[in-house]
Amino acid sequence: MKTYLPIILLLWGVTNLAAQTDPVQFTSHHQQAFGNSKRNYTAIAGETYLKNEKDEPAAAIWSVSYLLDGVARPQERAVMFVFNGGPGSASVWLHMGLFGPKLAQVASAANADDGVAPYPIIDNPYSLLDLVDLVFVDPVGTGYSTVLPAGKTSNYWGLTEDAQSIADFIREWVRKNQRWNAPKFIAGESFGTTRAAGVAAALHRDGQDMALNGLVLISQALDYTGSTPEPNNLISFLTYLPTMAATAWYHGKAGQGQELAPFVEAARQFVYDEYAPALLRGSSLTTEKQQVIAERLHNFTGLETDYILRSNLRVTAPRFRKELLRPQGLTLGGLDSRYTLQEYDQTADGPTHDDAASAAISSAYTAAMNTHFAQNLGVLMERPYLTSNRQIYPAWNWGQSQPGTGWEPAYVNVAPQLSAAMRTNQALRVLVANGYYDLVTPFFDAEYTFQRHGILVDRVKMQYYEGGHMMYTQHQALQQLTTDIRSFLAACLSE
Repeated sequence: MKTYLPIILLLWGVTNLAAQTDPVQFTSHHQQAFGNSKRNYTAIAGETYLKNEKDEPAAAIWSVSYLLDGVARPQERAVMFVFNGGPGSASVWLHMGLFGPKLAQVASAANADDGVAPYPIIDNPYSLLDLVDLVFVDPVGTGYSTVLPAGKTSNYWGLTEDAQSIADFIREWVRKNQRWNAPKFIAGESFGTTRAAGVAAALHRDGQDMALNGLVLISQALDYTGSTPEPNNLISFLTYLPTMAATAWYHGKAGQGQELAPFVEAARQFVYDEYAPALLRGSSLTTEKQQVIAERLHNFTGLETDYILRSNLRVTAPRFRKELLRPQGLTLGGLDSRYTLQEYDQTADGPTHDDAASAAISSAYTAAMNTHFAQNLGVLMERPYLTSNRQIYPAWNWGQSQPGTGWEPAYVNVAPQLSAAMRTNQALRVLVANGYYDLVTPFFDAEYTFQRHGILVDRVKMQYYEGGHMMYTQHQALQQLTTDIRSFLAACLSE
């Protein structure tokens, strides 16, 4: 017996190791009102392994799938894959703020911080589960998704690498669930829209061509030229100006007595007809004309004319956030300029603290996500759920070139990938949701982007909401956004 005991123990160890490395999965069953009636649905939360070239599990992608029960032909039921941005953000924001069956409820009017626990978690009356199945995806390094011993973060933490990994996950999910002949949609937010364009293109490659029915792009970030507010980036002064005008209007510093939409439209026309030509002239602009432009900028932004002149007619978004309410000692949020924060350093020329909008909701969303996992979905994991991972961004590979080719630093631009995907797939439609108070990805940048790059605008729907980057935190915007998405999906499914 002693002769065989070590062999038995070794075999037991190998078997036990294999069992431990199987992907985990938690299945639960629920009932909730969607649309006009109560419906039963199944939630499947768990890991999907992505394999390396040796067919070894290299990364575990965490996802939560909500599948409507009692469907006559489930293999043909529409499915939407949902992710957030970053890079480095889990899908918690769209999961608990817009699409999921539960909502983290925060102040709609942006007039209160989320405070401390307990936080309100409510049924989502606007969830789309009656129309499409929902799959929330956390990219590698976020949520519970992680690199396994046979993998490397560099295989996933990059612009093209990330898009490929999500495309691989989608194909694997479709294979397991036999959904090849089902309508398919992607919803992404912020960098998640950058990812969505890359995934849409990647799904047409690798000998497994998969055409998407539609993309929902929330706070789009396709061409970073218009969403990078740097002093030497002339385009950004143009793309941010209408959002500055909307923000000044909201805080009572400009456009008083006017409605928001007409005031914003006037700001657009000023950019096209006066501001852009003035900036192109640079130092050759006459003193008299500089004064005229400065006064016009004052009328739209609420900033003092002498400050605008000292800024050479170029006020970056971070400086605007600090300057507009400086007399009150308040700094505006970037994600949502309705929010304000009283910072300690009142002399800085830009924000010095966490984003006011992020600080106002992050604790509530984090608590809501973890509570939903534990109490509703029965998820029990030994590692923390990372709503964001700040190790990812500094290690991110932003290169867009193929291996073996050169690449010089430039603004990221995946809009041509979307253009190509829309031409490859002539049924692909796009919904773009914009927040008026988004000082991270301004709505005028969306217009600037989609008017260029050969994007087929006849298949693009542009919508606007009185909220910020995550416009769904504003209750009226949440209702309108979900109504617009429902109409978009219904139109796509009826074709």
